[in-house]
Amino acid sequence: MPHSVLLSVLEKLTNRSMHTRQVYLQHCDQMETSAPQRSQVGCTNLAHSYAAAESDEKNLLRQTQSTPNLAIVSAYNDMLSAHQPYYRYPERIKQYALKHGATAQVAGGTPAMCDGVTQGQPGMELSLFSRDVIALSTAIALSHNTFDAGLYLGICDKIVPGMLMGALSFGHLPGIFIPSGPMHSGISNEEKAKVRVAYAEGKVDEQVLLDSEEKSYHSQGTCTFYGTANSNQMLLEIMGLQLPGSAFVAPHSPLRDQLTEEAIKVLVNTSLKQKTGLGYILEAKNLLNGVIGLLATGGSTNHTLHLIAIGRACGWQLTWEDMAELSSVIPLLTRLYPNGKADVNAFHENGATPAVIDTLWDEGLVFTDIQTAYGSPFDSARCFPSLQEGHLHWQKVSEIEKDAAVFRNASEPFSKSGGLKRLSGNIGEAVIKVSSLSQELGTRITAPAIVFQSQLDIQEQFKAGKLQRDFIAVLPGQGPASNGMPELHKLTPPLTSLQNQGFKVALITDGRMSGASGKFPAAIHLTPEAAKGGVVGKIQTGDMITLDWSTDQLILEVDSDTLAKRPDHALPASESSLGRVLFGNARQTVSAANHGASFIV
Repeated sequence: MPHSVLLSVLEKLTNRSMHTRQVYLQHCDQMETSAPQRSQVGCTNLAHSYAAAESDEKNLLRQTQSTPNLAIVSAYNDMLSAHQPYYRYPERIKQYALKHGATAQVAGGTPAMCDGVTQGQPGMELSLFSRDVIALSTAIALSHNTFDAGLYLGICDKIVPGMLMGALSFGHLPGIFIPSGPMHSGISNEEKAKVRVAYAEGKVDEQVLLDSEEKSYHSQGTCTFYGTANSNQMLLEIMGLQLPGSAFVAPHSPLRDQLTEEAIKVLVNTSLKQKTGLGYILEAKNLLNGVIGLLATGGSTNHTLHLIAIGRACGWQLTWEDMAELSSVIPLLTRLYPNGKADVNAFHENGATPAVIDTLWDEGLVFTDIQTAYGSPFDSARCFPSLQEGHLHWQKVSEIEKDAAVFRNASEPFSKSGGLKRLSGNIGEAVIKVSSLSQELGTRITAPAIVFQSQLDIQEQFKAGKLQRDFIAVLPGQGPASNGMPELHKLTPPLTSLQNQGFKVALITDGRMSGASGKFPAAIHLTPEAAKGGVVGKIQTGDMITLDWSTDQLILEVDSDTLAKRPDHALPASESSLGRVLFGNARQTVSAANHGASFIV
């Protein structure tokens, strides 16, 4: 029986979403058909759709009443280490599909930008908007109406949420996500972070920094820290949209290949069945399981945006209040960088997402009766894959020995509450990641504000030695309507350095922090944002601010009459270089952060 708080949140979400979910399901019903989708198109259209296919594929594609055709939607490019292994996937997927009596075609590709490359660069202003572009690209890929299910090849930050949003616009189609796995561990994330701080302090030169970064990011596969990309992979499993235990299996390994074939096999089996589309499967319980997994693992703050946008794409009106209520009872089960020293390879060795599901299951802290994209009961998500004599074998994850420094059971967690919290007060509403904050910091900070113009402004003042004191950094004008809500990763080394020196520092911004950040208190995603008249745009240097993550308060100690008389903070003009001019309309129509920061849902 689920915990009473889970049931309470489920009831409120269901009631709040009754109309929008009903409308969404009606759209799915209108598009669903009992025969292959291509049976609805004319002969000319059909011939176009498989003109370039091989003869054995054409023979099956002509059978318009019985043979499923799978759409491959790929985010492959060979700059992203996580997506580079997808290069040969379409060839293998087509072979696997034929083996199991189906066909597969590359329906289309989506953009896949790397936040690690664009951090602190102008291109980062396109990062969050790329999620919605990916959703649109996915929908276009599926628009030919000749596909009966979708295979989604995506891993990293905005790519998985965008693909899922696009897939949900064709919610009558079954679908499954196929990962490619993480790179092998290089130098420790802790060592990498130390070098970054040393560089910010001027103690090491650029060559030392580059050598360190190359040892960390060194081969094919997902980056090994537990940021947004790897949080994506955990979420897909706990929401039932990816094969159990498949997220963190190394690229190009025999097990990786077997899991890919298994994904094709199960999708072929569900592709022509009624009410098996992703839109039908992604019920409120699946979505809330995503929130629960995020909290239990101390995952990326970016998902306080993405989960809301994903929910809205299929009629669910998820809120930050829902997340905060769940956070009060969901324990923190893992210590993964930046919340600890271990990386995702260590997480995998400790049972990964199946282990999280298993221990939450025993305590009534996860919804256990959800449908899955792979057709099996969700109980199978408590199993871990391996190869035995060349065949796929599923082991109970409870049989895997766990390292208590990396993973703990829900009955003896690292913390009794989740890794994310919602803050509110007269400055607005924000989120804070608390799972990575040291207990030595206490639970609150009261300090004078220093208002900055940009990330560069903070870096320059830090290098000039002007920030050697207690303060709360305020950086307005970084919200979605202002400049696309870039991640502010470049703030991490200087503010971490100041905190390491013994100063009390924190950050308040309407922008985002990296999914791998979180060593200092940061109230982020602040709404209303400065560009929409939010109070954050009226804060002045010297104002006293209290950030209290024990009482969930964010208070500016300035009376409302004084604030009303103040002018808004002067926001920088939107730049038009590096493609940013194309997103002017998106900045005007984008929703607030607590509504998903989307211009399409």
